[in-house]
Amino acid sequence: MIGQFLYQQQIAILAFICVLFLIVLFNVFTIKSLGSNSQSNLYPMVSILIPARNEARNIEECVHSVLNQDYSPYEVIVLDDESQDATPEILMRLSEGTTKLKVLSGQSLSPGWVGKNWACFQLSQAAQGELILFVDADTHHHPSMLAEAVSTLITMQADILSGLPRQDLITWGERLILPVLPWAILSFFPIRLLQRLPFSFLPIAVGQFILCKRSAYLRIGGHAAIRSSVIDDIALARLFKKNGLKWEFVNLKGRVHCRMYRNLREVIDGLSKNLFAVFGSILPVFLFIWVWLAIVFITPALSLILYIFGAPLPGYSPALALVTVGISMLLWLISLWYFRIPLLQAVAYPLTIALASLIAFRSAWLHFTQHSVSWKGREVKTSQHQVKP
Repeated sequence: MIGQFLYQQQIAILAFICVLFLIVLFNVFTIKSLGSNSQSNLYPMVSILIPARNEARNIEECVHSVLNQDYSPYEVIVLDDESQDATPEILMRLSEGTTKLKVLSGQSLSPGWVGKNWACFQLSQAAQGELILFVDADTHHHPSMLAEAVSTLITMQADILSGLPRQDLITWGERLILPVLPWAILSFFPIRLLQRLPFSFLPIAVGQFILCKRSAYLRIGGHAAIRSSVIDDIALARLFKKNGLKWEFVNLKGRVHCRMYRNLREVIDGLSKNLFAVFGSILPVFLFIWVWLAIVFITPALSLILYIFGAPLPGYSPALALVTVGISMLLWLISLWYFRIPLLQAVAYPLTIALASLIAFRSAWLHFTQHSVSWKGREVKTSQHQVKP
């Protein structure tokens, strides 16, 4: 009985992996790349908006990169969100001798707001551009980024455009865990299909890079409409979709780089505050997805190891397990290649899934126990973040 169940489970796992493989191929061949469309002859004013809280290690490189864009006209506005490090002094020095950079001092956090949303709201109030581009302070940008992004937004007739920056992974904590993010985007979200479906809970966006029409942003209520959501990027994209506006997700082609976290502790805390909210804080859905992912991507590799050491699982086919592991490895290789992450990371995919699952369960635990996560010097309550379609 157990052997028959495990064999049927193998078949189900292999079928699921094949579906993911088709989604990955669909995305690779259909997702547009930044600047791949014909160039637009329009050059609207753009406001590049950067919220910065305790970003002394990142802000100078970020600001230099956005001030060095091959585009005109545009402005750069950075909001110092009550930083407790050298961020204000660095921004003051960078603003000397240039009229393109404007530095704002953020107001104290308003009740009911998440810090980043409050900062982005203040930035949007100061923006003069027809288009607004939100970028994180831990990003840096190729000189052609802005021109290509604006051209892509206009030629695709989009109201909001986002994409995943190339992730710079240095420490082992980053390398082992963070590849799960680009892999999940490419494997589970058939972008072109989702754009054609009417459901407002389907859009995705990445807060490290969001370009949108200012008029559309104001129409949906901007960040004030998602003030309590930690996953501001997804919440914003869903509001655009809900209001009948067009969203696009593109391949940024390495035009934007980002290093989100610097060590394992930051990776764990950063993902813990977000992961449960990504699934709408719906526990049954959340548990099913993460338990199933663990079964799909860990069990076949584990069964092969047991078989090699002379302890095979009853009814488990080594041949099917080998095929499943091979296709899984190919999935990860394609994802890493597509998002320009070193291909060697693919061999660690079972460990990546295992670690990501543990962090996901921690995220749910923090939510239900009303615990907070310290982030950028603020306590963030994980239980308050909801994203409603």
